[in-house]
Amino acid sequence: MEHITLLIGIVIVTALVFDFTNGFHDTANAMATTISTGALRPKTAVAMSAVLNLVGAFLSVEVAKTISGGIIDEGAGIRPEVIFAGLVGAIVWNLLTWLAGLPSSSSHALFGGLIGATLVSVGTHGVHGEAVVMKVLIPAVAAPFVAGLAAMAATRLTYRLTRNRAEADTAKGYRAGQIASAALVSLAHGTNDAQKTMGVITLALITGGVVAPHADPPLWVIASAGLAIALGTYLGGWRIIRTMGKGITDIQPPQGFAAQTGAAATILASSHLGFALSTTQVCSGSVMGSGLGRKGGVVRWSTAGRMVAAWGLTLPAAGAVAAGAAFLAGQGDWGVAAVAVLGLGVCGAIWAASRRKPIDHTNVNEGPAAEPAGVVTAALRSVSPPPAGQPVPTADAPETTGVPAQPAAPDTEVPARPTAPDAGVPAQPAGPDATPTPAPRPKAATVTR
Repeated sequence: MEHITLLIGIVIVTALVFDFTNGFHDTANAMATTISTGALRPKTAVAMSAVLNLVGAFLSVEVAKTISGGIIDEGAGIRPEVIFAGLVGAIVWNLLTWLAGLPSSSSHALFGGLIGATLVSVGTHGVHGEAVVMKVLIPAVAAPFVAGLAAMAATRLTYRLTRNRAEADTAKGYRAGQIASAALVSLAHGTNDAQKTMGVITLALITGGVVAPHADPPLWVIASAGLAIALGTYLGGWRIIRTMGKGITDIQPPQGFAAQTGAAATILASSHLGFALSTTQVCSGSVMGSGLGRKGGVVRWSTAGRMVAAWGLTLPAAGAVAAGAAFLAGQGDWGVAAVAVLGLGVCGAIWAASRRKPIDHTNVNEGPAAEPAGVVTAALRSVSPPPAGQPVPTADAPETTGVPAQPAAPDTEVPARPTAPDAGVPAQPAGPDATPTPAPRPKAATVTR
């Protein structure tokens, strides 16, 4: 076995940087609903999530094996600089979507970066196409729907079971349930996403001859990946937490509990099967499903549409950046240095742009601006009206804001519509000398709360 070279060391550090961005990019997956409903304070929530991400990193290595030997052919001549270029592409896309507040998939950014860099450096024979389809693309399409349907069913069941109970009676139980389910999602996230970085580092060690092919990640790799994702989680990706907690739908405690429980079950099952699932897509699908599951609930489809567009762009966009980086890195040591400098410059520019309108734990729960009701929401309203006693939204309070329409002020006089067809129109005189007869005044209706 060879010793770790400078280039492999650079790859390991870059992989841990990606793991760090993965942590703060995906904090919203576990804690957005808990923070938005007030079940936990923002800083307490991210601290708990960080600890459980670290614990989850030690529970399994199945996903790491998928990354290190499933998608990329480790024997096809992959060099450490190729992995470095793939990581740069993934990091850049992660930071761009974080700046936009879009919960895109860090996992797919990593896959796209590795695939793009491999295609440029080695060719199509370096990528296991069947594994990409079976373990990446199909789960990517199926996971949001499965999690969304599960969350919608769980939300409806939850409301049905507690329909005769006062909200104050169930608030404490739902708060405890949300904290427990958020903890489970954090544990599942560490089990799934931290392993992806472990797999990348292990792949770099295999290509450099440091460890044997098909080897499990060494203990120090598991520990360092767990610590990196935990640190990123603790810092909190507040922009994406706001989008997940307030931008998709207005979440009530029963919805948050149902969404997080369904997401955790889906992620843990995929980790056991070795599917490198996108936890972001699972949790986003669960949140949308919980919005559809509550009678009278809404989903902001324009925000959901932007998210889906980002999901579709993640693989090719990260792949394109990584492909350019791989081409430059293939020119020699100066090319690797150029990729590193350009990557640092882009990341610095994104961070500077984020400081213009900072979002942190003090303003993360400020709701998004109202947007007009769309055709999809209106159609769902027609088949699933609000509960009895809840006002129907009007143009002054669009249904996508989640704010009920305000009733008229007490004792406001509103003229009633005349019943006669010619009411309100002065009567025409019968002759030239006739005196016009004024039309009868309609009675005023008093509208009270």
